[in-house]
Amino acid sequence: MSEHEHAAASADESTSEKLVELAKRRGYFFQSSGAYGGVGGFYTFGPQGAALKGNVEDAWRDRFAVAEGNMEIDAPTIMPEPVFEASGHLDGFDDMLVECPDCGESHRADHVVEDNTDYEDAESLPIPEVEEVIAEYELVCPACGAGLAGQAVDSFNLMFATNIGPGDSDPGYMRPETAQGIFVEFPRLKEYARNQLPFGVTQIGRAYRNEISPRRSIIRTREFTQAELEYFIDPEEDEPDLESVEDVEVTLYPASEQNEEDGEEIRTTIGAAVDDGTIASPWVAYFLGVAKPWYDAVGVDMDRFRFRQHLSGERAHYAADCWDAESEIDGNWIEMAGFAYRSDYDLSKHAEHSGDRFTIFKQYDEPKTVERATVDPDMSYLGPEFGGDAQAVVGELEDLAARDRSAFDGDTVEIELEGESHEIPVEKTGFAVAEQTEAGEHIVPHVIEPSFGVDRLVYTVLHHAYREDEVAGEERTYLELDPEVAPTFVGVFPLQNDDELEDAARDIAADLREAGLSVTYDDSGNIGRRYRRQDEVGTPFCVTVDYESIEQDEGGVTVRERDSTDQKRLAIDELPETLSAIRAGDLAFDDLEE
Repeated sequence: MSEHEHAAASADESTSEKLVELAKRRGYFFQSSGAYGGVGGFYTFGPQGAALKGNVEDAWRDRFAVAEGNMEIDAPTIMPEPVFEASGHLDGFDDMLVECPDCGESHRADHVVEDNTDYEDAESLPIPEVEEVIAEYELVCPACGAGLAGQAVDSFNLMFATNIGPGDSDPGYMRPETAQGIFVEFPRLKEYARNQLPFGVTQIGRAYRNEISPRRSIIRTREFTQAELEYFIDPEEDEPDLESVEDVEVTLYPASEQNEEDGEEIRTTIGAAVDDGTIASPWVAYFLGVAKPWYDAVGVDMDRFRFRQHLSGERAHYAADCWDAESEIDGNWIEMAGFAYRSDYDLSKHAEHSGDRFTIFKQYDEPKTVERATVDPDMSYLGPEFGGDAQAVVGELEDLAARDRSAFDGDTVEIELEGESHEIPVEKTGFAVAEQTEAGEHIVPHVIEPSFGVDRLVYTVLHHAYREDEVAGEERTYLELDPEVAPTFVGVFPLQNDDELEDAARDIAADLREAGLSVTYDDSGNIGRRYRRQDEVGTPFCVTVDYESIEQDEGGVTVRERDSTDQKRLAIDELPETLSAIRAGDLAFDDLEE
């Protein structure tokens, strides 16, 4: 890292420290269960944070559910074990753990490597290579400084286990992603979509991962909120509306550049990136094009934003390709969202494990005549021969007939059942090939998944909005939050503690609330301190009621804008309509006439 980069990182860390202190003091977020010493990886969003988070979720819902015409569901956070056996999470949802031999503290081995070497994506390295890097660089325990060379690096499953029901209860797990709640309900959800592809299902909800070393406040936690869209398509026919996003400018960091020693980010457009193959999937490209202006609108700094393609070693087990939306924080890039092409992995796995049908019937333009191999086994033979396994044998014969009809060419056909081979006379299988006229076929849809981490986005929005300046010779801290997501849109103050001023101010606050605006009323301390408080929590506007407001027929009130601190005098009866227009983006404060 260069001297300039070190200085920038140091400055960013200072900003983060100030932001975390501000967040705790002003009610954005703080560690949970503080009365009992707190617990790592769990945070409570205070009044300001809950409102900001809710506004971000509403903005996401408006863009990715409502504007895209997608449905929304709310599934349970605890699901039975077979769901996660089918999804692959029980076997492949692991992080790398290394334990200190002296203090016993556990750490993410890939984080230890990334924090102390030039490796940027140690998560994509195999475990033996991570062990070699730890030994080569003589890396030490972040907690006590003891050497970690020679310590085993193990896989640690991130799932929170629980039990469902009393007594001999069934094992279950807290969901590590909201996606599985959508996938397992596909057989019913497709009915709500009238069995027509494409269609999308969204969900905003909690997910749980037993992180080895949660850190950096709400950036890496054990309980967090996801906003996910599962978009189901016919891979042979459905195409996205690329024309609507082709001119969106993006900064991309493809895998090919990451693998080069001097690799660089690429600045291009969505259309050009699809044309030259940088983004292989047009569907992934479409959602990148939708997401970029949305991130801009909610307050992410576009000079500190990019899309990075996953390297082959870090891609999730289900993803054919994946790009992350990343923001720069503390001199480092953090993932805020993943855009994955999950193909038919999830639906096929749940069909295989559940026995239910996870398909859509695709009707042909005209009926087709095809040859189909079928079996109609002689159960009077299979029953005595295989007993309780007879139906399993039937299933194996059906699969074999569909897969390889030549297997039935001889006198006997061989199947495998629970690891053992069995020969069955072909004449007992009822094997036949016949022509059938079909109106369509059952297909397993493919899935495109934009998955957003809400907590990390909230942190990014706050970090990118943090400002320090001077007003009238005094230092000021403020959050330059976009009005669409700011927890409070307007503060209303009486100039002084006076019954008439206070009554008038409360009446104005009530009128603004009735207009649908988020309002706070404050009569504590001098007016300057009240302005500073609202600046620090990011309130875009403050309205001050003075004696002219109540003594003159059209005395008006003073409206102050947060960022510039400029003030304008506006009529009281025009306030609700004017401020509502500003929040909706239909009017600018600078354009107001006094």
